[in-house]
Amino acid sequence: MSTSLLTDRYELTMLDAAMQSGTFDRECVFEVFARRLPDGRRYGVVGGTGRLLDLLEEFRFTDADLAFLRERAVVGPAALDWLADYRFAGTISGYAEGEVYFPGSPLLVIEGTFAEAVILETLVLSVLNYDTAVASAASRMVTAAGNRPIAEMGSRRTGERSAVAAARAAFIAGFGATSNLEAGRTWGIPTMGTAAHSFTLLHDSEEEAFAAQVETLGSGTTLLVDTYDIEHGVELAVKVAGPKLGAVRIDSGDLGETVAAVRRQLDGLGARDTRITVTSDLDEHLIAALRAAPVDSYGVGTSVVTGSGHPAAGLVYKLVARKDADGGWVPVAKKSAAKATVGGRKIPVRALRDGVAVEERIYVDEAPPASGAERHLLVPLVTGGEPDDELRGPAGVQRARDRRAASVAELPADALRLSRGEPALETVYV
Repeated sequence: MSTSLLTDRYELTMLDAAMQSGTFDRECVFEVFARRLPDGRRYGVVGGTGRLLDLLEEFRFTDADLAFLRERAVVGPAALDWLADYRFAGTISGYAEGEVYFPGSPLLVIEGTFAEAVILETLVLSVLNYDTAVASAASRMVTAAGNRPIAEMGSRRTGERSAVAAARAAFIAGFGATSNLEAGRTWGIPTMGTAAHSFTLLHDSEEEAFAAQVETLGSGTTLLVDTYDIEHGVELAVKVAGPKLGAVRIDSGDLGETVAAVRRQLDGLGARDTRITVTSDLDEHLIAALRAAPVDSYGVGTSVVTGSGHPAAGLVYKLVARKDADGGWVPVAKKSAAKATVGGRKIPVRALRDGVAVEERIYVDEAPPASGAERHLLVPLVTGGEPDDELRGPAGVQRARDRRAASVAELPADALRLSRGEPALETVYV
């Protein structure tokens, strides 16, 4: 399916006008970056790169697409002819998916003609802004959970396609599973899920509902015990499944007190190995507040798929360099108040001291000196229009998951605090 019209109209009208002025084929460099992190956040996590590579390959203008543009007079005949043969043939480099980033970090560097690069802006930002927001929030939740497993279960709180993207981004950030089956099929993410309150309400009694679930899924299943009375629900769950019951799920109430009481009750019933999972409107702060409670695992829905209050990462797509009429490179930048940019091609590195990151250092229009104390951050993503296949599919997701774990481990301890603060690393332009 073509992704070419997943874009804003002005991308194509700029192309049309640039063709008229004779500047459409000038070589350009665009960069994707965030001017700032969401208020109070200390780092972000890059998400969506592998998805973008798939969508980029499908960015072609079909006959139906061109007919739509012609009928609406979006662009003129010359631009339509050009779009008919469109295929991105340039180069894209960027931060590896799963890498942490800071204000000014060039997450993506797109090099090509103005025409072929500018029309990718909306697609690039719509993917990276959402996936990065989810991955960044999810990473904080994983930190708050410590060594306890955490699952994504927010499909009903976002768009149907966004749900798949969110599950993927959360898994990259360290979540262990998702409730979304399409995410499992497409990206190889482990899936989980048993029953909702409606299943209990369907039956004439809670005990009958538990018995039906155990008969189908075995005693290792997870029984939802808060449809009526939690204490009675726990008693019935152990009665039906026996002391080998896998887990009970709690989706309401004062979780700290309730979990402690349920743990005592399970132990008293001989179900000492039965786990407790909680799923009641959790975010990173509530998860952290339950750190001392005997919770075994968490399920997070609305908060993770909405970026925990920041559903977009605030990424922008800006032209930073172009060739002039004589073929020389010219840095370009906005000067507008509060939205000024830094012109010139960027080469970012992360400065390290004893293996701990201390600074985001961005060299402008020059190569950084060789140094064992700096880690280069740009990796090739697309070369000559061809995406790196190793970054795509389930294997690419696992690579991104590993990258996120390694990048977060490299950060100073202060970066992992959930309290409001400044970015953990200062961004310095060299």
